[in-house]
Amino acid sequence: MSRPGPKIPPLSLTDAQRAVLEGWVRRRSTAQSLAQRSRIVLECAEGHSIMEVSRRLGVTADMVRTWRRRFLERGLDGLSDEPRPGVPRKITDADVERVIVKTLEEKPKNATHWSTRSMAAATGMSQSAISRIWRAFALAPHRSQTFKLSTDPLFIDKVRDVVGLYLDPPEKALVLCVDEKSQIQALDRSQPVLPMMPGVPERRSHDVRAGTTTLFAALEVATGKVIGSLHRRHRAVEFKKFLTKLDKEVPADLEVHLILDNYVTHKTPEIKKWLLAHPRFHLHFTPTSSSWLNLVERWFAELTQKKLKRGVHRSVQALERDIRSWLADWNEHPKPFAWTKTADEILDKVAAYCRRISDSGH
Repeated sequence: MSRPGPKIPPLSLTDAQRAVLEGWVRRRSTAQSLAQRSRIVLECAEGHSIMEVSRRLGVTADMVRTWRRRFLERGLDGLSDEPRPGVPRKITDADVERVIVKTLEEKPKNATHWSTRSMAAATGMSQSAISRIWRAFALAPHRSQTFKLSTDPLFIDKVRDVVGLYLDPPEKALVLCVDEKSQIQALDRSQPVLPMMPGVPERRSHDVRAGTTTLFAALEVATGKVIGSLHRRHRAVEFKKFLTKLDKEVPADLEVHLILDNYVTHKTPEIKKWLLAHPRFHLHFTPTSSSWLNLVERWFAELTQKKLKRGVHRSVQALERDIRSWLADWNEHPKPFAWTKTADEILDKVAAYCRRISDSGH
């Protein structure tokens, strides 16, 4: 029988300490590391355990222990980095803060974002110094990413439903991830493809379009096998034909659970009528703007990267032959995609992101 670990001393804050910590969290110019340490102390002061704080903030338990102990020993000063040996710094903390504040809160007059050169000119510092400061605080003004938070009122329920099928599928049932990859272009090259050479990548043109096709695909979660069907159009009529194909290929003694998005062709009266006539089919919809929750999208990425991106097709028929051939090769040695995140982990991460957005004032 294991012995209980030593009790850790409680952490409490004065009103002044809490005000300073909350200010560091809210202020956009605060270094990310200091803001993270402040959140750790604030969470510990609420009485949460080390493991609970670790889970809520997405950091390691050792990090929580370290900064909890440093705060108990030295107060607010304990959250700062220790001085390091070496040549005295020429760039002061005020200089660093000025660069960070300017990077986060201002934009250059003639551009949408800062470069090392433009920031160096604006602050009177060297370009290499700006580059070092940005690297130290993980700032990259030249990079941007897009995102979209789902506004689906049933977001939580749908996440739990879909992830539950991935991690704990029902017995005597088949779970299929279904979607359509529409507008696949048959691209011919107006010039011959120039092969790769030392120091030179493969080069190709892409200005001859011969038409498009749509691939309906159902990825079997357990095995990675894919049932596919190609159609020239993307309507409820074609989706109904694909459902009929699934009904023929899936053994009759199995229930069928389909994970799919909220596209209008999946919900037409004709499709609902078909489903009533085939009660073993059960539809599970992903939340709106949440295609990342459907594993078949990962398979579409494989198809695009390994076959379509560099393909040369003079006709839609040639494109469809290539897709069918690639699909047959995949099913000879299918590779399932393992879902690793639980619904609680996903929802906690979304909640933490929303809290950061709220704290930053957006």
